[in-house]
Amino acid sequence: MDTLLIWLFYISSLYAFIPGLITRLFGYRVFKHSTSKDEFALTFDDGPDHYYTPQLLDLLRRYDAKATFFVVGSNAERNPELIRRMHEEGHLIGVHNYVHKTNWLMGPGAVKKQIQKTNKIIHEVTGQDTHYYRPPWGIVNLFDFANRNNVKIVLWSAMFSDWRKRIGAERLTKRMLKKLGGGEVFLLHDCGATLGADNEAPREMLIALERVLEEAQKRGLRSVRIDRLMETDSSLKHSKTQKKAVGITRSLSWWKRLVVALWLLWEKLFHLVFQLHTTNEQDPIFHFRSRPYHGESVELTDGTMLQAGDEVLELHLDNKKLFQMGMKSKSTVHLAIQLIRQVEKALPEIARYVVDHPELHNVKALYGVTMINRGPEKFGFTVTDLPKGLFASSSQIYLKFLMRVIHPDGGTRLKQSPELLVPKMILMPIDTLLKQYLKDGSHHKIKHDRIIEEEEDTVVSSTLPCR
Repeated sequence: MDTLLIWLFYISSLYAFIPGLITRLFGYRVFKHSTSKDEFALTFDDGPDHYYTPQLLDLLRRYDAKATFFVVGSNAERNPELIRRMHEEGHLIGVHNYVHKTNWLMGPGAVKKQIQKTNKIIHEVTGQDTHYYRPPWGIVNLFDFANRNNVKIVLWSAMFSDWRKRIGAERLTKRMLKKLGGGEVFLLHDCGATLGADNEAPREMLIALERVLEEAQKRGLRSVRIDRLMETDSSLKHSKTQKKAVGITRSLSWWKRLVVALWLLWEKLFHLVFQLHTTNEQDPIFHFRSRPYHGESVELTDGTMLQAGDEVLELHLDNKKLFQMGMKSKSTVHLAIQLIRQVEKALPEIARYVVDHPELHNVKALYGVTMINRGPEKFGFTVTDLPKGLFASSSQIYLKFLMRVIHPDGGTRLKQSPELLVPKMILMPIDTLLKQYLKDGSHHKIKHDRIIEEEEDTVVSSTLPCR
């Protein structure tokens, strides 16, 4: 039951809640805003609609405005002439799934098929593939990030509830004008036929949009396609990166501080739910818990084999501590030196903790999965690859995501040396821990206790009647 709860917690958090939270607050691996001063983007979801989309295209043409349409594949299939017109008039076409269904309720394979099927419809009409994707309701799952090489996920910086007819053109106009400015990505809808929307809502949107386009012209603002806004943003970021190369800043924006705070709150909840312990409540570097090992058999440095079912002490780095050290470090080397000193201090404390807690005397090895895996051998760890599979691939995505959020230079590290940031399994026989980090012979007591327990088990099993 404990293992089942752990996996449910991992899956629900990793697959759904955390990706959704971070994309909304942090913009991780999605595009939602630009730093452009005089360009903004109009994006339209759920169409094409046979009645409202032609009116929208007419309006955009009158104001020489370009837009991005995230089309529902089934609607595009019914209205190929509108897809053709969007393309011919210079608008960008993206995917909004084949049916308007949330990605939280679909597995990775189903989402991939939704995208591919819609892209095929677009290609058959326009002769071009699309690489731009907006998941319905902006809800992503973990594997949406894995498709980033092929698909660019686009969210928004402003939405206005324009799918509700009762909002009305007047209130909609005020809301849109309040957000009108360079770099904004507007979310609007040219179809009201989806769940929760009103069929006649696009009519109010069109009235408000004309007023906004009129005002945009007066302010010298241009509506451009998402790819154009991305290119502008990319060139500006490149320029800033070159300037920062002279001296890296450690200041964080308020939204990254918020994300880090939320992440650390989630981590505290994780520690509470799974009852993790530490040897130093005031200044921890490791948290740990005893659990059965579930992986493939691995040979340890002392020649013994770690097998499924053996008890291990699972280690978790304290990410708050790591973040604080990273903020104060002058360089990555400086951070590594601090981390080494902390580990050197923590391992003897863990060894003493094991000796002092009889319920841990059956633990066979220390165990952890980490991307900080260059150098643990000096402490007595074995570093080995994770077996290929779902756990390894999801761990890599999870830990890279964690590196980007928690580590101040995580994004830069991921770009510069992505091949080095691969999660690996680290293991140390518990006997090695005790011999190397305790000098008072305490490990002999644990070994003696194990022998006595094994002998008692042998006696009990030999006295049991045969069936």
